[in-house]
Amino acid sequence: MSYSFEYIDIILLAMIAGFVFLRLRGILGKKTGFEGKLSTDFNKDFSDKIKKQKVRSINFDDESKKEFLKGAKIAYETIITDFSDSDNKLIKAKPLLSKKVYDEFKQALSERDEKGHFAEITFIGINSASIKEHKKVENNLEVTVSFESELITCVKDKEKKIISGDPEKVKSVSDTWTFSKDMRSNNPNWLLVDTIT
Repeated sequence: MSYSFEYIDIILLAMIAGFVFLRLRGILGKKTGFEGKLSTDFNKDFSDKIKKQKVRSINFDDESKKEFLKGAKIAYETIITDFSDSDNKLIKAKPLLSKKVYDEFKQALSERDEKGHFAEITFIGINSASIKEHKKVENNLEVTVSFESELITCVKDKEKKIISGDPEKVKSVSDTWTFSKDMRSNNPNWLLVDTIT
């Protein structure tokens, strides 16, 4: 009697093993005999296709625009205050600037420093920010934004004599800036690539 239980156990285990084998074969498939090498261009072609799909899948919808504008306002304030502070250096704003804009700003700050001038600014706030246009240029998405802001700003010399501006007057400023992002990059940052004041 005890032997019959052992045979039943063996039969059950064999059935389970057969079921598992058939499931694995159905999922993994079977060897076809093709063992040739992949083309050396396969990896390049595959990664190019993935990059093209990634660029094509850009969806700059209303929610994306809203999030973008939130970040653009922060970038605008950071860049304006960093450019206009008294040390004549770009520290906080540097990661937000393209090389071209960084070089232009740095040149203007160097000229100001050579004259012994420095800026004082109080950033009051942004009244409005709106997207004028967005477009894809090669692998980059470019977004042009109009800013309307209020600042108190003046430039002083070494003796703290006012060269330009008014430390008591709120000034309305209109700027149009273009931000760009490489859609192939994993870096989430947008860079300021152009300014029209």
